[in-house]
Amino acid sequence: MRIAVCIKQVPDTSEIKIDPVKHTLIRDGVPAIVNPYDKNAVEAAVQLKEKHGGEVVVITMGLPSAKKALKECISLGCDKAYLVTDRAFGGADTYATSYTLASTIEKLGPFDLILCGKQAIDGDTGQTGSSMSAHLGIPQLTYALGIEVNGEKVKVQREVEEGTMVLEASMPALITVGKDINVPRYPSIRSKIDSYQAEIEEIHLDNLPNIDTSKIGLKGSPTRVKKSFTPDKTKNGVKISGGGSTTVVNGLLQYLGEKGLV
Repeated sequence: MRIAVCIKQVPDTSEIKIDPVKHTLIRDGVPAIVNPYDKNAVEAAVQLKEKHGGEVVVITMGLPSAKKALKECISLGCDKAYLVTDRAFGGADTYATSYTLASTIEKLGPFDLILCGKQAIDGDTGQTGSSMSAHLGIPQLTYALGIEVNGEKVKVQREVEEGTMVLEASMPALITVGKDINVPRYPSIRSKIDSYQAEIEEIHLDNLPNIDTSKIGLKGSPTRVKKSFTPDKTKNGVKISGGGSTTVVNGLLQYLGEKGLV
């Protein structure tokens, strides 16, 4: 079995700051980490490899600094890593990113499964994985809580508001996962040392001769980020107190009535 895992290197959101003038993310000096949901995808892929045999290939699109994230995934059990990087890919939105990654997967394939985290914590769109399945023309199984492979079929338990749903699809298929599917392992000292020596192959535009250049990078992105900002903090609360619980409840009902809410 061959499994591809698409990851993203993201800024640690606990350290994120917004430029008050430009309204853009300040990335200088902010630690970069592997997107947490993508680490769950890596763990799910490695568990499937340990059970069924095969190979796990990890892929990311970004700057050369993203090799650090790929090497971390190697230390967690992935076998090969590829960095998709080129100036032509810069400024891509989720559509252009998913198209570029799908083109890369077609080049490196075939794969039985493609795994992704359900969303990235910097953009929070949750669109890239689903868009990749559309570009590839394969089934998508999203928000998986569990994955079972039986022959040419894959079955997942899917998270829904009412509980869980069981879905089955033929492979190849794309699966997105969240944090509830597993607890990512910690790398061993040996695996960390080995990952430092791992070769990360770069994939550039020239390596994808069949790609449609009208669908990549900023020019191929149908959406634009107008600005990023932190919401203004306001204090609009009303405190109703005194006179016991009955008085407080009546006061609350009166207030809600005045606002037309009851």
